[in-house]
Amino acid sequence: MLAICCLSLFIVGLDSTIVNLALPSIQADLHASVQSLQWVIDAYTLVLASLLMLAGSMGDRFGRRRTFQTGLALFSAGSLLCSVAPNATTLIVFRMVQAVGGSMLNPVAMSIITNTFTESKERARAIGVWGGVVGLSMALGPVVGGALVGSAGWRSIFWINVPVGVAAAVLAAIFVPESKAARARRVDPVGQLLVIVLLVGVTYGIIEGGRAGWGSPAIVACFAASIVALISLVAYERRRVEPLLDMRFFSSVPFSGATVIAISGFAALAGFLFLNTLYLQEARGFTALHAGLLTLPMAGMTALFAPISGRIVASRGPRLPLLVAGVGITASGLMLTQLTATTSIWWLFACYVVFGIGFGALNSPITNTAVSGMPRSQAGVAAAVASTSRQIGSSLGVAVLGAVVTSHVVGSFKTGFPEASHLGWWIMAGCGVIVFALGLLTTGRWARETAEAATAGMSAEPPKVVVTA
Repeated sequence: MLAICCLSLFIVGLDSTIVNLALPSIQADLHASVQSLQWVIDAYTLVLASLLMLAGSMGDRFGRRRTFQTGLALFSAGSLLCSVAPNATTLIVFRMVQAVGGSMLNPVAMSIITNTFTESKERARAIGVWGGVVGLSMALGPVVGGALVGSAGWRSIFWINVPVGVAAAVLAAIFVPESKAARARRVDPVGQLLVIVLLVGVTYGIIEGGRAGWGSPAIVACFAASIVALISLVAYERRRVEPLLDMRFFSSVPFSGATVIAISGFAALAGFLFLNTLYLQEARGFTALHAGLLTLPMAGMTALFAPISGRIVASRGPRLPLLVAGVGITASGLMLTQLTATTSIWWLFACYVVFGIGFGALNSPITNTAVSGMPRSQAGVAAAVASTSRQIGSSLGVAVLGAVVTSHVVGSFKTGFPEASHLGWWIMAGCGVIVFALGLLTTGRWARETAEAATAGMSAEPPKVVVTA
């Protein structure tokens, strides 16, 4: 069951980054703008982030295996549609179909894992494997994407999902027993809508702000709607007996810290992959295959350190991997601020190795820290929030770093991009500093005490106020 869950998560994680190496080819073939390229990435991660928690409750209500298989079917169908997209707009829409299916896989798989591995150390090891697979798949995306685009064109990056998705669905039918929650959580359509408005408003405002003007009515309205949605979400969810997002979780410092760590770490990853792709192919003129091979050191270090991180988390806790992750991301960001149009390949290799070590150490402790101290009945929800935070970080990384850097390009893209990218690398280094600082803060005695207090509060009688939609 662990292997089947990891297989499905692998293709979802792979798909969130494999597209990066295909962006220049997509741009040339479909005549897409840079903003459209950002949406090709962010449409997927935004829908994924918006629906993860809803999908988890669907698994509890309708059956985890059934929801899991439905997700695989939708993901495979969306992949097939992406491979035949005639223009950038339809590609973005089909990426959203993919993401609807993908959203049904992460939380349901985690629910299956947490209910299968009941002993704490076994569960920590299983979560470590799960986290390592997610991180590894995202790191391997550019390498696999470069190889496929170079040999068979950009449409091939979507073909590979179909047989894997079908195989996973068949294996799930054979080996994964059907299960439901003893009492399914109530659906929260108002909370779900507020989450969508919040995420879409922020991302749209950031991506389109440079083109439309930061003071334009449409952009100001986007940010205003996001602020209103955030305030309304907090107020509304605090009054529900069974909220989509239980605000009591955030009284746990490890949980809140894991949320910010996930956003910061995955913003660094997504921004790195987006900018690095444009740098290697547009500024340096490398082919997709060559660019993919150049990022192999990053993927290799992630593959090496992800399972090591999982084992350290299971045996010694999440502090050391989080500190290594913070140092690695910060150091690589600082190294990349020296980037020029003629930077040595060996310097690039060194940057990629350091980033791969940092990101490889990051993913496993995020989930472990998020569920630390939580009741087992809440572990799936806590893990879903952590997964949502990863996708939010990915969306913001592409939106923020992409918007900041492209707006500072002076002259031609080929000569102006390397210099303009320095600001993006500084932002990435800042994300690493946040990971390091929160790695220290969330793993101490005081943090554990807040997690225990949060658990006690969630185990108490829930409030009697019921808000119906």
